[in-house]
Amino acid sequence: MKQFFLKLFTWWNGQTFGTQLWTSRFGELVGQDEQGNRYYRTAGGKIDPTLGFERRWVIYNGYAEASRIPPAWHGWIHHVVDTPPTEINYQPREWEKPHQPNLTGTAKAYRPSGSTLASGKRPKATGDYQPWTPG
Repeated sequence: MKQFFLKLFTWWNGQTFGTQLWTSRFGELVGQDEQGNRYYRTAGGKIDPTLGFERRWVIYNGYAEASRIPPAWHGWIHHVVDTPPTEINYQPREWEKPHQPNLTGTAKAYRPSGSTLASGKRPKATGDYQPWTPG
């Protein structure tokens, strides 16, 4: 019952019933990445008349977060490349890093040295600041 209501009312946790219906009716599975995300396009690669190109979408495995799309699939989903990584032997570049989730709002979020959240108190002024005084 819980899964039913999650599919009915949440879009951030996998797919909704509407997306599931659209995907089963008009979608064609292209592939799946190492995180379990599934990638689709319009059946047969048909061009959408309103867009002028084929529709491409992803059904996330779990929480929907755009940064979870790996570099191999990023180019395809954004129409940078025409062939998905499943049709070519994609080899990641040496500079591509493994996925790291978006840590904003968590205790592990980036906090620069001047931030009051970094150490709990603001650091002392270093003397390179000259306050403005009128006249």
